[in-house]
Amino acid sequence: MLGNSLDLKFPLAQNAADSRPAHRVRLDTKTPRRYRTYMAQSILIFDFGTNEEAAQQARLKVDAWQQGSRLGKKILLKFDRQESNGSSEAAATDSPATKAPKGKSKKSSETQPEKENAPSTDTVRVLIRLDFSGHEKLTLQRWLDRIPSEAPFNSARAQTVRHSDAAFPETSALFDSID
Repeated sequence: MLGNSLDLKFPLAQNAADSRPAHRVRLDTKTPRRYRTYMAQSILIFDFGTNEEAAQQARLKVDAWQQGSRLGKKILLKFDRQESNGSSEAAATDSPATKAPKGKSKKSSETQPEKENAPSTDTVRVLIRLDFSGHEKLTLQRWLDRIPSEAPFNSARAQTVRHSDAAFPETSALFDSID
């Protein structure tokens, strides 16, 4: 006799309280997301020195990988440009020449092209963050092996900082601070 509606849902149980699952999923509870709990991040740092052209080629290469492989935000690239000591002193000595009086406007316009043609002494570092989820470990390892062996990257000095390294928090903070 099936007078109770709970008997239809749980026909083997005598009591409805005994047959309820211990963990009930409701609309207001947060379900565990297995693949989103841990993201294995690694940061590759390439020091190109003063070779701005190779750094730009590296940026174009990473952009092509992002579009071709549909990686989206899994590979992010940022530039870190640092002025060397000699260039900051040269900029300090050039700044009074740019503040010349109005009568010497021809001289200041002549010094401007010289400044633009001067070789850049800024050191360029390229930081690449690989942000793959825990179940994509093989893909992460393939990218860690592939990127340093490609053409624009193999000429630069490379450093890999993994999530488990001691230097990772400060490197991650450096990556997040760069715009």
